[in-house]
Amino acid sequence: AALLTLTRKRGAATYAQTLQNIPETQVTTLENGLRVASEESNHPTCTVGVWIEAGSRYEDSKTNGAAFFVEHMALKGTKKRPGSAFEKEVESLGAHLNGYTSREQTAFYIKALSKDMPKAVELLSDLVQNCALEDSQIEKERVVILQELKEMDNNLADVTFDYLHATAYQGTSLAHTVEGTTDNIKRMTRGDLASYVDTHFKAPRMVLAAAGGISHKELVDAAKQHFTGVPFKSKGDSVPALKRCRFTGSEIRARDDGLPLAHIALAVEGPGWADPDNVVLNVANAIIGRYDRTFGGGKNQSSKLATLAVEHNLCHSFEPFNTCYSDTGLFGFHFVSDPLSVDDMMFCAQGEWMRLCTSTTESEVTRAKNYLRNAMVAQLDGTTRVCENIGSHLLHYGRRIPLEEWDARISAVDAKMVRDVCSKYIYDKCPAIAAVGPIEQLLDYNRLRSAMYWVRL
Repeated sequence: AALLTLTRKRGAATYAQTLQNIPETQVTTLENGLRVASEESNHPTCTVGVWIEAGSRYEDSKTNGAAFFVEHMALKGTKKRPGSAFEKEVESLGAHLNGYTSREQTAFYIKALSKDMPKAVELLSDLVQNCALEDSQIEKERVVILQELKEMDNNLADVTFDYLHATAYQGTSLAHTVEGTTDNIKRMTRGDLASYVDTHFKAPRMVLAAAGGISHKELVDAAKQHFTGVPFKSKGDSVPALKRCRFTGSEIRARDDGLPLAHIALAVEGPGWADPDNVVLNVANAIIGRYDRTFGGGKNQSSKLATLAVEHNLCHSFEPFNTCYSDTGLFGFHFVSDPLSVDDMMFCAQGEWMRLCTSTTESEVTRAKNYLRNAMVAQLDGTTRVCENIGSHLLHYGRRIPLEEWDARISAVDAKMVRDVCSKYIYDKCPAIAAVGPIEQLLDYNRLRSAMYWVRL
């Protein structure tokens, strides 16, 4: 019994000690504006990456898809390491190279042994500054990307979210898909790609981040050696500031009765990255919870919406989301259901939103905060997640927010805050709706809009 008590006390103390003992994130800004950030640990491996403030939001209707195309090309050789030479050099280190593009950022990162950190920095600098963009390779990647676009059309969840952005931010750059259109990819030229790189791959828009068994001084020295060639700004004027993307309450419906399941997403305008309301909204989403038929537990779910979904067979899965951008966001939920359950699931989901605005309880908030704390600590699992956390934070917030600070923000949330903040963003607001598949049972927009408030006598 004494041993069990000791173990429990040790476990309870470990969480607090974990938050306090996380190494400080060190940040150094080079003369050309490049920010170099790192978190040192005793890991035998490290992850080093470049996070760039560039993505589909920085494109127009004619260049949409350029960022995604450049990401593909950057991994296919440089002027110094043409063709497969770049890949072979990465493989010779036993390292792993990857990258991704989103609406507001592009990233390339390498996971390698800690002793190979300087070489990883050199490879990343070559990738960013000397992308080959060979005509023959462009044609090969064009075929690959077009095939990817066809495959993406079969992922109805992704299609639904692209439609949601298209209707919520219609007429703005956030309405673009990350991958671009088929027509754009077909006519994209080397000049288009080179122009995109010259315009956006600038030192002040970049963060070189690293996590693992590395020294910050060595990282800075490597950055000074290899990244000083990244220009401060483009020729002529610097990149203009992003235009405000106005949210529009509207809908897109792509009815196809030949599909077995309906995918539906509903969202209101949420806050941007730096808004403190995001913490409260994340607690609200944790109260709603998520559900999939593969989950165990049956009716014994902590989420009331999940319990309803099980008892009445409302859906195959649902998940809330809070997608943030620099100045706006999408706060909503997405569910997949049988054709005859669409109306009932939408009714229950919107009812749960109204309950968040009017009658959230302290016990629900406590459970949700514990869930968020667990998810927060999971960010410490591996150097890659920590590195991505550092790079994204510096782009979004201008600094790395410590987990101890996040914990304090979560602890400060109570039921009244959840009710007030949810009312601010949800109650009586015009939603954006995207629906794909057999959606005949989905009520018209005005009926769904009327469910965004409760009439009380």
